Amino acid sequence: MAQQPFSLWDMPTRAFHWLIVCCLPLAWLSAETENYDVHQWTGYTVLVLVLARIVWGFIGSRHSRFSDFLVGPAGVVAYIRGRGAASVGHNPLGGWSVLALLSLLLLQAVSGLFNSDDVLFSGPLYHAASTGLRDTMGEVHDIAFNLLLALVCLHVLAVLYHQLRKKEKLLQAMIRGRAPGREGIAAAVPWWRALVVLGLLALALWWGIQQAPQPAPMAW
Repeated sequence: MAQQPFSLWDMPTRAFHWLIVCCLPLAWLSAETENYDVHQWTGYTVLVLVLARIVWGFIGSRHSRFSDFLVGPAGVVAYIRGRGAASVGHNPLGGWSVLALLSLLLLQAVSGLFNSDDVLFSGPLYHAASTGLRDTMGEVHDIAFNLLLALVCLHVLAVLYHQLRKKEKLLQAMIRGRAPGREGIAAAVPWWRALVVLGLLALALWWGIQQAPQPAPMAW
């Protein structure tokens, strides 16, 4: 009996990808409509997801690990010159774009912890920071969003190019785990490990928020 091919992308990696796809428009829409409760909880969700994905990049399945798809400058140049990719997962350019997206998402989520609308909403670390740091984080939040938007657009265009022009089944693999020509070479690690990581990070974030300074009571 022939052995089933391995998944290229394990369940936690796919879940992270599509949850971020859902969270980004929700974060933008909730900010535009000034629904800051939803915006805040979406930010918490993104922060935990990104941190979990970073941890998974070290302890997850083979093709989810950074060591599998991050290469040095020589590997990137070789790929651009048409010498192929070192991994069956992300190509060298795609690997570094993943790292850039994670970095911007992390920067966006962390800077949001210091934000305020100066009326009804304040992030959990707003009162722990100086005025200068608050202002800086507010600028970082805006700049990171614009950079993130540009990188997401570039990512979508690259996926469409590989999907439609080069006939690589990127979307099918990210939905089902594998597709013809997009299969892994090693078994996935147990998915429940990702739930443990996610739960621990969520608890750590909750604990940290509980320790944050509260606004000083108003004097009457």
